[in-house]
Amino acid sequence: MPEREKLLFIFTAAGDRAEDAVTGTTLATVSLSMGSDVAIALLGYGTMLAKKGYAETVHAPERQPFKKLLAEFLEGGGRVLCCKPCIKGRTMEPSDLVEGVESVTAVAMSEEIAAADKVISF
Repeated sequence: MPEREKLLFIFTAAGDRAEDAVTGTTLATVSLSMGSDVAIALLGYGTMLAKKGYAETVHAPERQPFKKLLAEFLEGGGRVLCCKPCIKGRTMEPSDLVEGVESVTAVAMSEEIAAADKVISF
């Protein structure tokens, strides 16, 4: 059996570019349903997307709410990786993150990027 394609979606923005977050999460979830191994990497301001209570504030016209999309992605087996230095820079702690989100070091994030077959950035 061939190995599943590894996709990594990188988000560097949050509510200021809500449509990017919603579109990227939708595509990541669709990729999961197509059998790919999918992770979302949150870097910089994008780490806000994983903060408890923040997802409820992210909306894009004619789209499902970001909170629902994020929950569906995680429930479907997707991984969300949040940069530890980036959350620290926003005075957050790993305990401030939505359940199921992984707080990872810059080294671990770099390894995920290197291991991915395709990297898609939003």
